Amino acid sequence: MSRVGKYPVELPSGVQVSIADGVLTAKGKLGELKLPLSSHVSVDVADGKVAVKPVDTQAQARMMWGTTRSLIAGMVKGVSEGFSKTLEISGTGYRAAVQGKNLVMNLGYSHDIVYAIPAGIKITTPRPTAVTVEGIDKQRVGQVALDIRSFRKPEPYKGKGVRYETETIRRKEGKKK
Repeated sequence: MSRVGKYPVELPSGVQVSIADGVLTAKGKLGELKLPLSSHVSVDVADGKVAVKPVDTQAQARMMWGTTRSLIAGMVKGVSEGFSKTLEISGTGYRAAVQGKNLVMNLGYSHDIVYAIPAGIKITTPRPTAVTVEGIDKQRVGQVALDIRSFRKPEPYKGKGVRYETETIRRKEGKKK
């Protein structure tokens, strides 16, 4: 039995959820998101809440019950508040700047890395060693942050590279004399 799926998703004020042709649509002040629904679950919208129920007792229906509820909760939060991830850049001369629709990063290579900012994502650099990725789709925000981090992952000896703000780097001891 799903522990996540049995709790309904509360709809904050300003968020409308509708279901048409097996597609759930969430509209809020920040935008609109769509989710194709599985045939293994039924979704009901009533009294400012979205309830998800499995259609039968098969394993696939039980799995999709909690998954669908979590996806709907993420959509509701995204269109009302949005999601954000902050990346820290550490290393001598490592920096980033937004130039037009591109994020330009100097990460110690012989060339600058130019990353085209995808549609629906907002990237800002509050300071040259910090990058903030914002958007309404939780999956896309996380994927863009991962793509930026993958250009220079933090190394364990000096901790140089791009890391998440909350990430801790396990440091190794260097060679001894």
